[in-house]
Amino acid sequence: MKFQLFIISIFAQLVMACGSDDQQNNNSTTSSDADYLVKIFDGDDDYIGQQTGYATPDGEIVIPIGKYYYCYTDKFETYAIVMDENATCYAIDRNENVLYNIFWYDNGPDYVSEGLFRIVVEGKIGYADATTGEIVIEPQFSCAYPFEDGVAEVTYDCTSEQMDEHKIWNSNDWFFIDKQGNIVED
Repeated sequence: MKFQLFIISIFAQLVMACGSDDQQNNNSTTSSDADYLVKIFDGDDDYIGQQTGYATPDGEIVIPIGKYYYCYTDKFETYAIVMDENATCYAIDRNENVLYNIFWYDNGPDYVSEGLFRIVVEGKIGYADATTGEIVIEPQFSCAYPFEDGVAEVTYDCTSEQMDEHKIWNSNDWFFIDKQGNIVED
């Protein structure tokens, strides 16, 4: 097992050294290489449902395999996206404090759009920065779409209607915000 973790750690270092455009799983910042954890897993391939955890680049296990149902973040610097056994997806900091829930989109955590992703606190939707995990726009919206062309469509008053396997949001009060949370006039 130690040898397997060592090999996984070396492979992860090589992959990360080559760079990645996958913002969802690679929370890259300018911190030193010793200041991050890498996702480890028990098995030959990484897939949802497989036991995962986090270790230092040299293989020291910090978050044991299996503590969380699944770990989404490959390179854990300031925050990581994890899922518990109840299928709740949330962000944790390096001390494993829960920062906020991640908005669940389709079959997984919300995707990054224009550097931001949707989060949920006390049933309200806001936005967090994909690089740092910091909340950029406080959760306050009943419904909120991803950013596109610098704006996101949001509302304070929304109902959700189930249509087959999907939900449809209905509101008469949609408006647009910019990446600072300011209302954008038409």
